Amino acid sequence: MRGPGPELPAIAVIADAHFHDIEGDYDFEGVRIGNRRLTVRSWGDTARSTRVFNESYAALPAALEQVCIRGIRHVILLGDYTDDGQLATTGSLVRLLRHWRDRHRLSFYAIPGNHDVFGPFGKHQSTRFLNASGTTTLVTSDAEVAASDPGQPIVTPKMYCGGMPDGLLPMAEFGLNRNPAYLHWETPFGRSDDMHLRQHDLHSADGLTVRRLIDASYLVEPEDGLWLLMIDANVFEPRNGNRDISRKKAFLDSSNAGWNALLRVKPYLLEWIVDVCARAHSLGKRLLAFSHYPAIDPFEDATGSERALFGTTGIVRRTPEPAVADALVRAGLRVHFSGHLHVAARSSWTTGGETLTNIAVPSLVAFPAGFNIVRAGTETTEIETVSLASIPLDPDLLDLYRAETGQNPSTPEQALQARDYGEFLHRHMHALVVSRYLPRDWPEELCELAHHASLADLCLLLIGKPCEHGHARQALLACKGDQTLSGILDDMAKARGLDRASLGTSSFLQLVVDWYRLRQGSTDALPWIPADRLRIYRILAHEFGDASLAEQNSVQTFLTLFLGVLGRSIERAVRIPPKS
Repeated sequence: MRGPGPELPAIAVIADAHFHDIEGDYDFEGVRIGNRRLTVRSWGDTARSTRVFNESYAALPAALEQVCIRGIRHVILLGDYTDDGQLATTGSLVRLLRHWRDRHRLSFYAIPGNHDVFGPFGKHQSTRFLNASGTTTLVTSDAEVAASDPGQPIVTPKMYCGGMPDGLLPMAEFGLNRNPAYLHWETPFGRSDDMHLRQHDLHSADGLTVRRLIDASYLVEPEDGLWLLMIDANVFEPRNGNRDISRKKAFLDSSNAGWNALLRVKPYLLEWIVDVCARAHSLGKRLLAFSHYPAIDPFEDATGSERALFGTTGIVRRTPEPAVADALVRAGLRVHFSGHLHVAARSSWTTGGETLTNIAVPSLVAFPAGFNIVRAGTETTEIETVSLASIPLDPDLLDLYRAETGQNPSTPEQALQARDYGEFLHRHMHALVVSRYLPRDWPEELCELAHHASLADLCLLLIGKPCEHGHARQALLACKGDQTLSGILDDMAKARGLDRASLGTSSFLQLVVDWYRLRQGSTDALPWIPADRLRIYRILAHEFGDASLAEQNSVQTFLTLFLGVLGRSIERAVRIPPKS
């Protein structure tokens, strides 16, 4: 193993930057404000999205500035470094990275995510950009999509997302190809960086369709003793049948594939990982592994409560199976960094006495925005999260959002009144829950309940008799008129040191939104949730919650399961994670 030697350098890990150049050229006139011509997504799109779009333009340079302030030279780009892989966007990102490399001596090591490239030939992208009037214009690379739009769409190749290798080539100088400054560099296929020598076969499930595709994985030693294993976990699995390979539908959705599909479709990568781990051990190298996709469930949902609550959501489809962690532990990996889910979390898996730790790195464009600093010693890995909460908001963007919403000054959209980026994302989570998560994932009656019920109402429902789905409103009215149930709630509140009146004025919706914040941010979400509110949540979760329920068949069992999940999220957030 590695003995005493030079201190290993700290590295910065940036995940899911989703960079969009709001001042870029997309063949769209955009919105002119002063000397700026802006190409921006609407607030309506932003409110429904799991990431904010336009704010990425300032977030990535702000993160790189913090990297420089700390004297760090090495920066990992952990996939989804572009908004959606558009040619114009990728070009803008490359210019930005070159600036920071040439002016500030930063070295970048990129690995693609599902938003950066697609399959062998790429795919069309279509986006609606905001006009000065508050309306939107479709800008697309797909003439067929444009033909069905009733407005005045713009068709431009600048919106096209490249395939592999074409979509990778602009980023080749950032780790994807060999650099003379590297002490060591290799791929699963050898020492050559020729993209055409880095191909593998992809088979459809029925075995009748075979496609050749580039794999972007590489191992780099930027400084003596530090090995960075960059794993291309994008999987573009062909669908059965002889489909047009130039079309997106020729492949299964890569965003839901990740490591679950990788073990099946790209087995050569696991063989390479085994070999790299063995060589790192024998040569005394400190090995850190990176891919866009999590190798362990960052939510540690061992009971499958997400599926039991909401069905097969995007989170469920993207959750790695235990077999992934088992395979990587046996391969010799001990520390792996991931993005993709826009989660800040740490989870571990132990097999045969050996443990793999997965560090889920927060996104730059989702709550709570930040990135990781990694200081790898010979035995431990220290992780520091750098928050971007204090960076200022772009006043021109806020003005555009306000004009778009045409809001009444007496009832403004709260996110647009934020003082800084952290508060903006904190409030954006509320808009996201209301406009996306509740209507998409929750039963309709419980979505309505969340909007109108108090925490006291929630307690009364749980104390009362079970009611079938579809009868929550009637059940709540009956519970509120039952003096016996009210007395039980009074006694429980007194015994637990709760203010009974405050339960009646506290919003169930606030609890729901705070749970989503905790789920995404874990420990990093705690500064945004007042301690007294968190204490109430913990008591309710302890009193009524049960995350072990395998299914929910009534209003009460849904709420019981939900509060159990809330309790688990709180406990994960308040614990102090060990060093890896």
